[in-house]
Amino acid sequence: MSFALEADGLVKTYGAVRALDGLSLRIPAGGVFGVLGP
Repeated sequence: MSFALEADGLVKTYGAVRALDGLSLRIPAGGVFGVLGP
């Protein structure tokens, strides 16, 4: 399968606050996804 986006183990911090800790995702080619958040 072909992926338009593939990420493994993403981490995002803001100072001492860890907002993401090990996010992994695969979005197949031709797929439509939305991410909602503050």
